[in-house]
Amino acid sequence: MNEHVENVAVKPALSFGFVVGATSLAFVVSQLDVSIVNIALPQISNSFKADVSELQWIVDAYTIAFAVLMLSAGGMADLLGAKRLFQLGMLIFGIASVGCGVAWNAPSLIGFRVLQGIGAAIMITSSLSILNQNFEHDKAQRGRAVAMWTAAGGVAIAAGPILGGLLMHVSNWRMIFFVNIPLCLLGLLLSIKLNESEKHPNKGFDIPGQFTWMLTITALIAAIIEWHHLGFNNPLIFGGIIFSVVMLLLFLYIEKKATSPILPLDLFSNSNFNVLVLLGMMLNFAYYGTVFVLSLYLQDVLHYSSLAAGMGFLPLTAGFVISNLISGKIMATHGTRLPIVIGLIIVTAGYAGLQIAHADTPYWHLFFPFITIPLGMGMAVPAMTTSILASVTKTRSGTASAVLNTTRQAAGATGVAVFGAMTNGGPLAIVKAISVSSLLSVAGLIIVGILIFKYLVPAKSAT
Repeated sequence: MNEHVENVAVKPALSFGFVVGATSLAFVVSQLDVSIVNIALPQISNSFKADVSELQWIVDAYTIAFAVLMLSAGGMADLLGAKRLFQLGMLIFGIASVGCGVAWNAPSLIGFRVLQGIGAAIMITSSLSILNQNFEHDKAQRGRAVAMWTAAGGVAIAAGPILGGLLMHVSNWRMIFFVNIPLCLLGLLLSIKLNESEKHPNKGFDIPGQFTWMLTITALIAAIIEWHHLGFNNPLIFGGIIFSVVMLLLFLYIEKKATSPILPLDLFSNSNFNVLVLLGMMLNFAYYGTVFVLSLYLQDVLHYSSLAAGMGFLPLTAGFVISNLISGKIMATHGTRLPIVIGLIIVTAGYAGLQIAHADTPYWHLFFPFITIPLGMGMAVPAMTTSILASVTKTRSGTASAVLNTTRQAAGATGVAVFGAMTNGGPLAIVKAISVSSLLSVAGLIIVGILIFKYLVPAKSAT
């Protein structure tokens, strides 16, 4: 293979659809595994006699590994080239999916979920970097590409419970992992034709920074998950939180001094970058945590079968499809600010609508929040991602996308840990968890909305 750096403009042989389709597979398989597991939690619990904290670990082991390694993966994509990292991530994710499907107990499943998270971190940042470099010459085309890439992931995360319910109806929970294998193989085959990408001139890896970041996130999430069982007064809990804070401060100090930091702190000198990262964190915190609770609510409170519960999430899929496509069109004519603001208003209304969820609430009463939450997210996320990429040079696109996705995954894992802890105690606790978590989501989104309104500069002038 010719290893020299080529012009990143799309060659005639590679159509817009091919590049977007090939790179979107990474987002599809990674997002599918975020949500498809949720619908299988009761069946996995029965199979392994797992309690709520073990179920939280099964979900969060993936997102923690995702968040922990995303920053390094972004730097590696910029340094070594996005194409080879994309292929490596697909390979790791496929192997890990086989492991999850043959797991023999909860700890082994958690271990393979960690490996899945590693593969996801590598292929997500590299896929977005490939997109940005291929379409950097045409901002309108880049906006469309990112919107379609995001739409694919949005559909996957919303379709996960539906597909999971169908697969478990005809087989069992193990099939939800085996379904990834043909997708990974397809991604590897398509990636062969992708162009090589430009590389960042910086050399070296920030191993101390990677290690301290890993300790920061893992200690925090572990403390939150085990809080309910051990109590805050347990040394492992408050000690874990203190340790996480100390590691975060040490991490920031290391990054300030490092010659090739995994988190270039100068990125945060841009106000757009800061508020958009905060927006991404709040959206994932609320969504990941809420889907975890709703999966238990539909099956353990309303007593739906896994298939019926999966089909109950169908409005989420429809909402993401519709709003992602609309968002791309609005961006093309009005820039990125408008779809972000509209999306925030809609998604906030959706979480407020979950206040009607009780122990005997008919499903049709839940349709409003089930459709408006994805409508709002699907409107805001493509514009948010496009604005993030527009705030940096193309050779730092891998790092910028890594920062965005790292913080989003860390926030999502925290949401599962926080909201999931509220469900301990049976059906009544689950119902109360929906009420409290939706209020927290609304409050957080309102605060972020105020900051967006005050500080976000439209992308056209931000660059």
